[in-house]
Amino acid sequence: MNGANVNKGRRRMGKWKYVKKNWQLYVIFLLPAVLLTFIFKYIPMGGVLIAFKDYNTFQGIMGSQWVGLKYFQRFISSPDFVKYLLNTLKLSAYGLAWGFPVPIILALILNRIRREGIKRKIQLLIYLPNFISVIVLCGMVKIFLSPVGPLNGLMGTTTDFMSNPDAFRSIYIASGIWQGAGWGSVLYTASLANSSQELTEAAIMDGANVFQQIWHVDLPAIRNIIVIQFILQAGNIMSIGFEKAYALQTDMNIPSSEIIATYVYKIGLLNGDYGFSTAVGLFNSVINVILLLAVNKIVSKLNDGQGI
Repeated sequence: MNGANVNKGRRRMGKWKYVKKNWQLYVIFLLPAVLLTFIFKYIPMGGVLIAFKDYNTFQGIMGSQWVGLKYFQRFISSPDFVKYLLNTLKLSAYGLAWGFPVPIILALILNRIRREGIKRKIQLLIYLPNFISVIVLCGMVKIFLSPVGPLNGLMGTTTDFMSNPDAFRSIYIASGIWQGAGWGSVLYTASLANSSQELTEAAIMDGANVFQQIWHVDLPAIRNIIVIQFILQAGNIMSIGFEKAYALQTDMNIPSSEIIATYVYKIGLLNGDYGFSTAVGLFNSVINVILLLAVNKIVSKLNDGQGI
């Protein structure tokens, strides 16, 4: 045991000496990435001060009057606070519940296709929607679900699905699954391709059927990736981009489609209330961080201490 520790210590010392000797190489390769991260990620964080100030564009951030938690209190005490919060949580939670398993299922199915030609064609078809922009996708959805669209023509009806608040979440989630599930399966497909074929052959020799092979061989091979992806997606449950929700929003479905992100966009950019919109966005980010830490803690306890 002591010998192993000594060898590890020597290897660490050897690596450290190599880094010190070739530090110029590390600087050349790391400096651009560090600078870009600092410029575009850390410097903009100073903008959160706007959430605590009565921001005036002429006076700037530092010259504006300090108002403390005024905007946070205003948002939490507003009559629409609960509605926006619940709409955001429902849209994210339902999307996670329905959308998270789909890429895993697609990867497991693709892993069972042995003919490479057919497999590549199927992969091309399911990856393709990911390269359609969100705005184009929303336009396609509106055309498909319009009263004179293909779906109503197929059913012989003239229902305006986009004006129905009860249908908005289903439309949003289903279109998101169609667009992103194929691309989301890439990580799982790659992991399954590198899994042990000996275990699969041993399971077949033992008489395991397809479902037993998937349960006892395939799923354990991608278990860690599933856990990490779940933690990241559950932790970002409040991070819904406003683009798609706003593009699919109509005057009739606002009771279901108005989420925190669209509210921030309207208040901040359309109404020019920058301090209040920044406070709402910061509130959203804080909830995200809390959820990420909580989900990571829970999953770690259920997964033998393994989390992010």
